[in-house]
Amino acid sequence: MTFEELNGDCSVERMDSVSKALEEVLSSALLQGCITVGVYEAAKSLNVDPDNVVLCILATDDEDVKDVALQIHFTLIQAFCCENDINILRVNTTRRLAEILGGGGKQGGEQMDFHCVLVTSPRTSTGKSQALWTVNHFCQESRCMDQWVPIINLPER
Repeated sequence: MTFEELNGDCSVERMDSVSKALEEVLSSALLQGCITVGVYEAAKSLNVDPDNVVLCILATDDEDVKDVALQIHFTLIQAFCCENDINILRVNTTRRLAEILGGGGKQGGEQMDFHCVLVTSPRTSTGKSQALWTVNHFCQESRCMDQWVPIINLPER
């Protein structure tokens, strides 16, 4: 096996590990009531209490690439998160993100917007989970390689 093949295998394993850790972080945060879903809801939350946000997840589907308004929102949210040292990840599908967070429910009669999800710190917990550490460490390593918004593929279940 060549070095490139070995390095590629490690990279795939690493991405799987980070994807699983992200799923664990989201599931745990959902149970603790530490999730904000939606672009506008996230923007409001970031404006009110940015110090409480530990992770920002931006999700796009193939058809979202042409949505200029969404891309502008993403750019503004990313800039705000970078300015406030909030880790950011992009994921490849809103559908899988919605599944992890309990489905595509409705909020106020409208379909929930899973393009942006914030994870906030639980007010009662003093420690952070190993899964959150794994995701945050991945984000920090990515920034060291000048990849400010790393992309994670959430595997289908």
